[in-house]
Amino acid sequence: MKPYQPWTSAVAFWTMMAEAQMVMTLRMMGMMGVLPAHKRENHTMMAEKAPAFAEAAMAAGAAMMTGKSPDEIAQAAIRPVARRTRANVKRLTKPRAPRTPKPS
Repeated sequence: MKPYQPWTSAVAFWTMMAEAQMVMTLRMMGMMGVLPAHKRENHTMMAEKAPAFAEAAMAAGAAMMTGKSPDEIAQAAIRPVARRTRANVKRLTKPRAPRTPKPS
């Protein structure tokens, strides 16, 4: 194990947690109408959780079965969730034109 490995795992974890908080804030602001939000955002929010956690569990299990260190197992588990939180932050912070009602 590398001497800085625990720090790498900690930074990956806290980065993912900060991104998750940002995603929750942006989604709540979209639900309140403060920010423009896609009409299927609530569905997306619920549909992405189970696959992300399943992938994280499988990655952690695979790392365990191959004899990885605890820090490497933690990083394997964090990676799939962090990939999704990072993608959500990118998507939700992209400038979007507000929806305008259709003329009648």
